[in-house]
Amino acid sequence: MKVVMIRHTRVGVAPGTCYGWSDVPLADTFADEARATAENLRRLEPFDAVFSSPLSRAVRLAEACGYDNPHKDDRLKEMNMGDWEMRRYDEIDDPHLQEWYEDYMNERTTNGECFDDIYRRVACFLDELRQKDYASVAIFAHAGVLICGGIYAGLFAKDNCFDHQTPYGGIQVMEI
Repeated sequence: MKVVMIRHTRVGVAPGTCYGWSDVPLADTFADEARATAENLRRLEPFDAVFSSPLSRAVRLAEACGYDNPHKDDRLKEMNMGDWEMRRYDEIDDPHLQEWYEDYMNERTTNGECFDDIYRRVACFLDELRQKDYASVAIFAHAGVLICGGIYAGLFAKDNCFDHQTPYGGIQVMEI
């Protein structure tokens, strides 16, 4: 099955802000970025099904690309940043922050998730998707979700996965 994963466009929050599960505004450049993403996506259509994170930044891009009613799935949300949501990293006064920096793959954010948690969510979704009779699907989601998808599909290894971050409005194509 061909899986086309699309990262949401730029967001309208200050750089360095943790906004994992928060519904944040999109940047003023949304219309132009969405138009470019839609044009890039056209060469990969048609899709048997379209899925999306339920967060508005992913849903709005799906809609702007012509998919008014994507199947929303909570497992496609970005990493839950817990108590750090909507706080700038440099303003977080939490002794656990340094532990997370040193091992974010396994250490959870305070009252949130670690990378392994999001990977398990995404892998569960993709395991279920593989059981469907689709030839091609689109998934509108987030950088962390696309990284997890890339690991799952063998596009890159877990130890260097963040070297493969898809840009805002970018597309990652894989086979599962």
